[in-house]
Amino acid sequence: MEITVQWVRTFWTKESRGGEAAARRNATPTGFVLPTGLGPLAHHVRMDERHGFTPQESRVERREVAVSLRESDGALRVLPRVDPLFGLPPRHRRPPAVRLRPGQWVRWQLNYRFSSAAGVRDWSYWLDTFNIAYGPVAPQAFLAEPTVSVDERGPVR
Repeated sequence: MEITVQWVRTFWTKESRGGEAAARRNATPTGFVLPTGLGPLAHHVRMDERHGFTPQESRVERREVAVSLRESDGALRVLPRVDPLFGLPPRHRRPPAVRLRPGQWVRWQLNYRFSSAAGVRDWSYWLDTFNIAYGPVAPQAFLAEPTVSVDERGPVR
């Protein structure tokens, strides 16, 4: 069965934690139109503070996307890997994997925060949004509401 993966990654620093910059960051999309001929590759969209949160699109090998995808019994098991674990903001526990049936898709969001080991640099943050569909989808599929939504974002203070 066809599996479609879109990985949206947004980077920012304390500069975008308030005011106009935060409004721009918060207005970034969580889904994009899929490119044609994606095949077995993943659609990667990167947005960062340095470039005014302008989307930069590319294609990457699926194994580069930090998500475990397993097909069994007519369903797709989806569970993002936490990479790196020390960057996770505090949260109670991780939710279980999602099982998708053909025609369904999930939007899963995870955020991270970091500071340099010596405290020389300021805090930096990123948000990963994984849009994953099981079965064929239209190019605009990830612009709509997902079948399943998992919000695993924690406080970034």
